[in-house]
Amino acid sequence: MMKTRQDAWTEENDLLLAETVLRHVREGSTQLNAFEEVGDKLNRTSAACGFRWNAVVRQQYEKALDLAKKQRKQRQRLLGKEQGGKKKLLYQPPVPSLEDIQAPVTDQTAGTEMIDTPASRASEDQTISNNQTTQLGNELNLGNVIAYLQQLHHSEFHVEIVRSENERLKRELNDLKAENKELSQKVEELENTSVTMQEDYETLMKILNRARKLVLFDEDDRSATTFKMDRNGNLEKLAE
Repeated sequence: MMKTRQDAWTEENDLLLAETVLRHVREGSTQLNAFEEVGDKLNRTSAACGFRWNAVVRQQYEKALDLAKKQRKQRQRLLGKEQGGKKKLLYQPPVPSLEDIQAPVTDQTAGTEMIDTPASRASEDQTISNNQTTQLGNELNLGNVIAYLQQLHHSEFHVEIVRSENERLKRELNDLKAENKELSQKVEELENTSVTMQEDYETLMKILNRARKLVLFDEDDRSATTFKMDRNGNLEKLAE
């Protein structure tokens, strides 16, 4: 069934597109399958829905999209690798019934019945393809293209900022490593100096203790003074 061109996207259309894409991502389906579902609901092509998502809507739901991807990983872990690793399509496009396929093709412009021949079927397929291309070209208006290019430029600018910040952090890390190495060497030198000072202190204390013992021994020798009593009964100190 050929889809006719719609007017500009509304907020309700964008919301439907965002909710459908997030649901498909969260439950392990693909974004392309979500575009097909939204396209059938809004009577637009899946290509137009995909372009609208990437150019305009996605940048408003980046955090929600990251959350949906995390929830998909958690779901895959719970289901196991065999079930969770396979993507399942949540939406199946409607398949024409046998009556629709066998029904005669009506020429809408002339109001006459067309004969179902290989040439007519090829002509009809080419007409549908041209109409879809025209519809997509109409929906890819200048505003959407500008928005998409602005988003692309913003993404490249953001990548350049991240790359520059990464280089700066690498330089700071190298400087900190060099400073840490220098400080480690100083700490090692201080530890060696502290050991030497401790040994010198212990040697000095030994010397002081030995000198103090010698002084005390000398004073004991001096205190042993002798006295002599004279004729009158008085004590007289003898010369040493």
